[in-house]
Amino acid sequence: MVRVIEIGHIVAGPTAGLIFSDLGFEVIKVERPGRGDIARELEGSSAGTFPFFNRNKRSVEIDLRQASGRDEFLELVRGSDVVIDNLGPGAMDALGLGYRKLREVNPRIIYLSIKGYGSGPYEARKSLDFPIEVHSGLAYMTGLNGRPLRVGASLVDMGAALFGVIGVLAALMERERTGEGKFVESALFETAMFFVGQHIATYQVTGREVPPLNEVGFSWGVYDFFRTSDGVDVFVAVTTDEQWKAFCREVAPELDREEYKTNAMRHRLRGELIPRISEIVASMPSSELSSRLARANVGFAELRRPWDLLVDEHARSKMVEVEYGGRSILVPGIPIGGSRPGRAPALGEGNGMMGEGKSRAGNV
Repeated sequence: MVRVIEIGHIVAGPTAGLIFSDLGFEVIKVERPGRGDIARELEGSSAGTFPFFNRNKRSVEIDLRQASGRDEFLELVRGSDVVIDNLGPGAMDALGLGYRKLREVNPRIIYLSIKGYGSGPYEARKSLDFPIEVHSGLAYMTGLNGRPLRVGASLVDMGAALFGVIGVLAALMERERTGEGKFVESALFETAMFFVGQHIATYQVTGREVPPLNEVGFSWGVYDFFRTSDGVDVFVAVTTDEQWKAFCREVAPELDREEYKTNAMRHRLRGELIPRISEIVASMPSSELSSRLARANVGFAELRRPWDLLVDEHARSKMVEVEYGGRSILVPGIPIGGSRPGRAPALGEGNGMMGEGKSRAGNV
């Protein structure tokens, strides 16, 4: 089994560790004695952070500020394959535990560094998800004119972790050929910049600034919310002319007219078309509209809140149980499958395993 050491907190590092855990790797979470991951202390709207990102890991307490703790950590590295570090810039190097030191102890170690900014002019700048969204333009594209907004999840943190995991998996494959470890870098800013790449490209192709997406909408004629007779908001996405024909056949036969034949025509006439569709939809209950749209093979979705997914038959089938704080909760598994039920570890519950498997590196 491949062993991963996670020195992470809150979201980015723990996301990477979670993915490795669900892929079947052994993940050992190194935490500060007495306190552990900052996420253990979060309350209110962030109270579920720790159990979601940390299931099926083993927690060990190591004080890296002490010489004995650093020795203990290096002993753990000798028997491991991957280290995840999402502490502040330079933190591990300041402790004498950066990649150069770790590869002396274990030349096969793969070191994943997740930081706010990758190598370059801003590499020493500390940052977080939302400031990165602001710097990259993601908050601008998400919000409205004069009102940049954060996206509704820690997507930049999680995206940086995903790219980091991809880099580690590639490095593990490369290690099979070379026998050597590697330094893998992933960063929040570079991740967010990639996310807005299409807008950077569009600006150069058109020579015009791109307004926030929620300010001007998209290029489709019918790509909007409509309220049903029972008060449910349903988003309908008609993206091809063939879909429009099917939509008219199933939902609005009276709109199958020459002036709405193409998407360009529908987009140009949105001011009159959307209100007409709204009137038609307002006469239908959501169950009927959903059935009609499904028959038409048109993309649609009823507006939901995240916790509504606990009673959604499709979403619930993709969730796993996690034991945390004396109770069992449901959380989404990773999208590629392989997620296992389990538990979020108590702080330091794996302290007794520190002497295990000192010669385990190179298992893949």
